[in-house]
Amino acid sequence: MADNQLSSTAPAASSTVSQPPIVRWFRVVAVAEAVTWVALLIGMAVKYVPDPNIDSGVRIPGMLHGAVFVLYLVITVLTALALRWSKGVTALALLASIPPFGTIVFEVWASRTGRLVRSAGAASPRAAAE
Repeated sequence: MADNQLSSTAPAASSTVSQPPIVRWFRVVAVAEAVTWVALLIGMAVKYVPDPNIDSGVRIPGMLHGAVFVLYLVITVLTALALRWSKGVTALALLASIPPFGTIVFEVWASRTGRLVRSAGAASPRAAAE
């Protein structure tokens, strides 16, 4: 009985919310930021653990992580504008880029709390400007 209730309400719920394309980019970049963090941590282990140290261990992972980190910050601000996040949620999303896997933790939290969807009645910032 509960399964029938869930399935009967699912179409109604999907018709009241919309997911802007920026949300997909946000999710992809959040995961990429975490993956490049891991690559950088592995590179640091390669650089500092063996004797003698291998300095090139962080060159490529560091560059990749730096680029994805900046991309995450930009995508986060664009997502915050598109979904009209509060300053607090936006700050939390930006701070999530600092600890390893923080972006994934934030993405899961934002998804579960409905912060990665826009209600159908809400106008987009672009429409409001026109």
